[in-house]
Amino acid sequence: MSEMKAILLSASAPSFEQEQRFTEFIHREYGPDVSLEWVQDNSIVNGFQLKVGEKIYDWTREGLYEQLSRSVDKRKYAGKELIPLIKNALTDWEAEALPAEKGTVITVGDGIAHIKGLENAEYGEILVFESGIRGMVLDLTESLIGCIIFGDDEEILAGSSVRRTGRTASIPAGEAFLGRVVDALGLPIDGKGNIRARTYKPIEAKAPGIIDRQSVRDPLETGILSIDSMFPIGRGQRELIIGDRQTGKTAIAVDAIINQNGKNCICIYVAIGQKASSVAQLVETLRKHGAMEHTIVVAANASDAGPLQYIAPYAGCALGEYFMEQGKDVLIVYDDLSKHAVAYRAISLLLDRSPGREAYPGDVFYLHSRLLERSARLSDEKGGGSITALPIVETQDSDVSAYVPTNIISITDGQIYLESDLFFSGQRPAVNVGLSVSRVGGDAQTKAMKKAVGTLRLDLAQFREMEVFTQFSSDLDDATRDQLEYGQGLMQMLIQPQYNPYSQHQMVVMLVSALSHAMQKIRQDDIHRFLTELTADFENMHEEICRKIDAEGDFSDADKDTIVRFAKEFAEKFYV
Repeated sequence: MSEMKAILLSASAPSFEQEQRFTEFIHREYGPDVSLEWVQDNSIVNGFQLKVGEKIYDWTREGLYEQLSRSVDKRKYAGKELIPLIKNALTDWEAEALPAEKGTVITVGDGIAHIKGLENAEYGEILVFESGIRGMVLDLTESLIGCIIFGDDEEILAGSSVRRTGRTASIPAGEAFLGRVVDALGLPIDGKGNIRARTYKPIEAKAPGIIDRQSVRDPLETGILSIDSMFPIGRGQRELIIGDRQTGKTAIAVDAIINQNGKNCICIYVAIGQKASSVAQLVETLRKHGAMEHTIVVAANASDAGPLQYIAPYAGCALGEYFMEQGKDVLIVYDDLSKHAVAYRAISLLLDRSPGREAYPGDVFYLHSRLLERSARLSDEKGGGSITALPIVETQDSDVSAYVPTNIISITDGQIYLESDLFFSGQRPAVNVGLSVSRVGGDAQTKAMKKAVGTLRLDLAQFREMEVFTQFSSDLDDATRDQLEYGQGLMQMLIQPQYNPYSQHQMVVMLVSALSHAMQKIRQDDIHRFLTELTADFENMHEEICRKIDAEGDFSDADKDTIVRFAKEFAEKFYV
């Protein structure tokens, strides 16, 4: 066994008294057999560094500053003035002999570094490379540590040093982030200057336990008729949006964000692996419709490294948890988790993890479950805040049985399935009523919507079955023809322009009118115009009923009779 040696690094030789103190410290900590050797290092301008095995005691100016910053970090400064806190920290602080472990980079490339040493490093810990770039431990083996790099790996060389920080990955959070576009590390990328953080939140956090949750019962209205009527989403729910490429998945999420204007709900949009131009266009759309004031955009673009795409949804969730813990409601969109899984698969293969089904690692289910389980409605004792998650998954050729889609379907509380055939036939949003489901259901619906929706799903199911049965028939009886026209009218009603969310009273008026067969004789091409003019006239003539529906979420039988009578009279005069 080789003799352990302590190496003292400094620009100038230590004095006799300093050498005595170092020797006493080494013998006290490591035993009398450890010898001390001084090595000149002109890069150390102020102070000393002491290396004993893999541990480094840093008494340089930079090392003491790091100690001081940790001392400040340990003090809870949320809601407090920072300057008095720093003054107190300086008054109480004394420099200590704290060892910092350093390792050596063995290989680096593709956003991954393999490191030797750092025996006490922990999973998820942040490491700092010699160039100042940070990384996170993602793989621990007997001989090497696998680390993902948050930056340009070309600045890291094999043989360079890397040290532990003892901290897990975290992201700055605070109200100042509202209306801003940030990257996966919480740094602004919208050119509007720095963001003053209120606190820091760990990107990986334990999901709330059962005792800390309460049932989902308050609706989160998307403003989309086909969703709010048949597949209601509650605050604290996880509803998957799934479908092929270019079927309107992001459009549904954007409409839901726009509809939160004035509804005391903070929105977070996480873009994973998208083109920067697409994200910029989306931000401009939100700004145009006044939605950026309550929205944070977290972007890990296609040009960003895989590690940044990997941590982006967790960073977005951490931002949401900051607001949820204050008792606020949050809507978070992950667009999309298919690209997130692909980024994680690439990282895992580079870390030499064994590939499984479709080359994904075995823990790809846990990758998304630990993310989505953090969405919840907290109990009143915990403040009653909520995170509602709308994860988006892209399918290939409508294959919902692929690995990642089936995983996320089993994690979430329902799915909105968008069908390509419906989309290209002009049915937009292209929601497949048969395959879509909300497992929260009527619990997240207002009484007004429950009364108004009536037998809509049943009527649409009967229409689809009859449409298939009669598609090759030329001679239809009057009852069948009326049933088909009625079903086609319902489908036309569900077509909704993009960026045009409906209020609750508009949906109620449309549904009650349609299900009472008031628009039975309206031509298919005129149905959208009919409903638009109907709701506008009803708002002018019966403003008190509209206010009651929006404010109380309910209406009486007399109000329903008023809507039906008004709709039928309006239909009779429509072509006059």
